[in-house]
Amino acid sequence: MRYVALLRGINIGPLNRIAMPALREALENAGFDDVQTYVQSGNVVLSSRAKAEAVRSKVEQAIAESFGLEIAVVVRTAADLERIVKANPLGKVATEPKRYQVTFLDSKLTAATLRELEAVAAPGEHVVARGREVYAWHPAGVARSKLWAKLAGKSLGVTGTSRNWTTVEALRALAGG
Repeated sequence: MRYVALLRGINIGPLNRIAMPALREALENAGFDDVQTYVQSGNVVLSSRAKAEAVRSKVEQAIAESFGLEIAVVVRTAADLERIVKANPLGKVATEPKRYQVTFLDSKLTAATLRELEAVAAPGEHVVARGREVYAWHPAGVARSKLWAKLAGKSLGVTGTSRNWTTVEALRALAGG
């Protein structure tokens, strides 16, 4: 089974630095096959016979043992990525892939948290939750977006990590979708 492992909060600023060749080696040593990385922000495509939850746990453990870092990981299958791309609920308004984000969550948001996200969205921003993903369009970019700050923070009540649409599509292609 092909999986995408999304690492939260690595290689952003001086903290939690992991070189991608070293990450690939650590995951291969942990027993994963066909390990590939995409850019420097913690996107890994790999193969395993294990279930998604076991893959998540094993990736987190390999990172802790190899790099001494506690990094949260969110895992999706290649089929999940295909479904996520096909769903694309904001495709008609999100015209710039670098400003269109998908936040991958380890579980669904509560209705109250989704209302909080909707409340902080600036005029023109859009947010749609579908299962364990939140699609967000930031036409003015993410730099000053309160919606983005809330999605990127730790106040969602669940573990999440975001990727722009360009990265989502690239990961789908790498995973074989």
